[in-house]
Amino acid sequence: MDPKKFTHILVGVDDSPDAQLAFRYAMNRAKSDDAELTITSILESDDMNVYQALSKDFVHGKRDELTKHLEEYRNLALRFGIKKVNTAVSEGDPGETIVKEIIPALKPDLLVIGSLAKSGIRKRFGSQAAYMAKYAPISVMVVR
Repeated sequence: MDPKKFTHILVGVDDSPDAQLAFRYAMNRAKSDDAELTITSILESDDMNVYQALSKDFVHGKRDELTKHLEEYRNLALRFGIKKVNTAVSEGDPGETIVKEIIPALKPDLLVIGSLAKSGIRKRFGSQAAYMAKYAPISVMVVR
């Protein structure tokens, strides 16, 4: 039985340990499958106060910082030996934005995400990971 080979892998990243693990898994899988890798991160407006969110200069600056940070991930993946690496930045709720905007626009066939454990009923998956695992129209690998 041959395992499925993926052609386009999407990985959601931030600086959390679970997202770093997901990024490493996605790089290894993209290299072994000779797949395209797209690295995405979502600028969360919930992390800004109302004055910051209303300031176009602030939001634009944060988006530029995030874009530069993703470029570091891209360069690392290229150095690792992945032939085609892209980045995608968007704004909003990470789970919903990835499922409703990023996936339909880029059409990957695998989504790799980290899952920061929460307490209570969300012990198994972080809320964003649970949303994406439930609603993504593609295969999802949740790394913990």
